[in-house]
Amino acid sequence: MSTARGYLSIGEVLALLLEEFPDVTISKIRFLESQGLIEPERTASGYRKFSQAEVERLKFILREQKDNYLPLKVIRTRLEGDTNSGEITAPRGLGHIPAPRGQGHPAGNKRLAKSGDIGKTLHKDSNSASEISEERGQQASERSYNRGEVIKAAGIDEATLAQLEKFGIVKSNRVGSTELFDDADLQILEASAQLIRLGIEARHLKAWRSAADHEVSLFESRVVPLMRKRNPQARRQAAEMFAELVDQGSKLRSALIAAQANDHIERR
Repeated sequence: MSTARGYLSIGEVLALLLEEFPDVTISKIRFLESQGLIEPERTASGYRKFSQAEVERLKFILREQKDNYLPLKVIRTRLEGDTNSGEITAPRGLGHIPAPRGQGHPAGNKRLAKSGDIGKTLHKDSNSASEISEERGQQASERSYNRGEVIKAAGIDEATLAQLEKFGIVKSNRVGSTELFDDADLQILEASAQLIRLGIEARHLKAWRSAADHEVSLFESRVVPLMRKRNPQARRQAAEMFAELVDQGSKLRSALIAAQANDHIERR
């Protein structure tokens, strides 16, 4: 844990977990968050920051799955110290995370005091390839949009945004009571809006979302072995490899679509 900041990025958490849980990925951590089992705090720009208590809670969840083969509904019951074994179903996001947790697990009782100054920047060597990719997007633009602003910028209406959220195409970052979107979300909304105008239904855009999730998970599996190594050079190599995988994956996707479309486009 960085004493200067008092919290960890999602990439640092991944690096800590890999030794004990070699199959864990960024996607797995995000899934557990979507199910309301962990609740990392968010920066003003919407990026996750994990306290030591949240890391311990995450370890507990992963151990219960790995050692005891427990389903999430049972693990949640243990975490909450609740006898109600109602099953967790659809992903719910930060806006639906239940308020104060029970006392059933020590991780639920530990909370670090908020630091007055947590602005010290991470060195990239301490980040996973996925987190570095996330930080690159953050560095490209720090701008955030509230709901009204992103609707106006994307040239869409509330109904369209609600549909795209319903099908998981875009998801806001909730900071307090405010829903925030970034430039990546804006690009997704603009492209989605154009496809909808061309007759593609919002529900069909789930295919793009699923393909992107699968592609990133595949890239993660390639760089995780490098992340298990503790030396900075291996971490730099992982970051460079991830960036290259993203670039080449984009090129391959475009080429495959162009090849499939050739028969439908009039040759000139």
